[in-house]
Amino acid sequence: MIHARRIDALALDNYQRAARVVLANHLVTRTYPDRIALPLIRRWATELREDLAELFGYRLEVTETTARVYPVIDRLDAGKPARTVNDRVFDRRRYAYLALALAALGRAGDQITLSELADQVAAYTARIDGLELAPDRAADRDAFVDAVGWLAARGALALADGDAGGWAADPEAGEALYDIDRPVVFALFRPPRALQHLHSVRGLLVEDPAVTAGQPAAQSGEIARRVRRALVERPVVYAEDLAPEERPVLAQDRTIADVELFTGLRAERRAEGVTLIDTSGRLSDVRFPGTGTLAQVALLLVGEIADVVLDIDHPLPRRPRPADDGALAGQLDDAIPESTLFAPMADPPSAETEAGEADSAADETGPEATYPFVAADWVRDTVQALTDRYGVTFAAQWQADVPGLTAQVTALLARLRLVHVLEDGLLVLPALARYRGAVVTVRTKRAAELFVTAADTVGAARTGTEGI
Repeated sequence: MIHARRIDALALDNYQRAARVVLANHLVTRTYPDRIALPLIRRWATELREDLAELFGYRLEVTETTARVYPVIDRLDAGKPARTVNDRVFDRRRYAYLALALAALGRAGDQITLSELADQVAAYTARIDGLELAPDRAADRDAFVDAVGWLAARGALALADGDAGGWAADPEAGEALYDIDRPVVFALFRPPRALQHLHSVRGLLVEDPAVTAGQPAAQSGEIARRVRRALVERPVVYAEDLAPEERPVLAQDRTIADVELFTGLRAERRAEGVTLIDTSGRLSDVRFPGTGTLAQVALLLVGEIADVVLDIDHPLPRRPRPADDGALAGQLDDAIPESTLFAPMADPPSAETEAGEADSAADETGPEATYPFVAADWVRDTVQALTDRYGVTFAAQWQADVPGLTAQVTALLARLRLVHVLEDGLLVLPALARYRGAVVTVRTKRAAELFVTAADTVGAARTGTEGI
């Protein structure tokens, strides 16, 4: 029995808040995500540690200055990239600088200047083909400062003096001095296996010996954990995405009830799958519906898509959703520098995993699901029409960049698992239907006003439902 069932009702809400924080932020420090998170987790450390292990197979380590969850990774997910302090997605160069900066900080003392850290990272890049950090190149400096900012946001570095922006603008005139929090540095990078031994990123995914050995009791418990992990890691869990043996577990009341009790969230169940509704905002990394141009245009587009899907006089064509062909794993594997592998202990490349995945797919039974398809031209024209109608309320950068707005909005909907992006259009997934019927109100500037507030310049689009 999980601890959440034995906690007094008056304290349960506090415990559930701690659970949501630790699931949403696998690393919690004295300042990240805020100053109240770590004391909250420390208050419930024993209960959280045991419940996380029982429900999800996760390991929780709590110290005086950090709380670190070591998750079990079942599948690769491109929907949770690292982001800069300005919410830009990391590219490959920023990821590389981040990893090398962590390596340098692990060997540093209590303080380091930004230029010293840049010199060490630049020296490391010289050992990697195709990678360079040239301090005299503005693009490299900006990428490096983004990586340092990511570390500073999580408490690995604390600015003691100076300004990183000044160094990025002119490394000869600007400088910054950082205090290093070594426990946070060491907690950040703890891979489950030595990366120098892996030819493929698939080696980081879980391999459960009990399942492969066919032990029924252990197999049943691990299958339930995989389903629970999917529920807390994905915006929507579609039954079609699960392995055949996992689908009946998703339909079990006990599976859903345990996750609801642990997190304090409400599960919304449909024939196609399950989603957890987070009204607290402490588990979701993206609130939807939300504020800002992208979120509100996405909601407007959802309403337009729902209308054409429901138009029985002009039915949309339907297509099956393409299976995951391992493209993400292939892209990551192609980026692994062979020079960094420790050949004597490196696992040889193997086709066993891919063969197993193919066999699993072949074992699936039942008719193939199909989904409504909307063409890319229709999506572009619809976003253009929305811009013509509501563009005065959009952020200035998007008023003049409708193609960019369209790309960002569809990426957001795909991240929320409301659509699946194809080269020539979008597949409409079932969860999109919960946002149909959006009502739009636009606040306009009154003639007597000389200035308007930020709230007055944003078109308000609302539904009666909470965000996923």
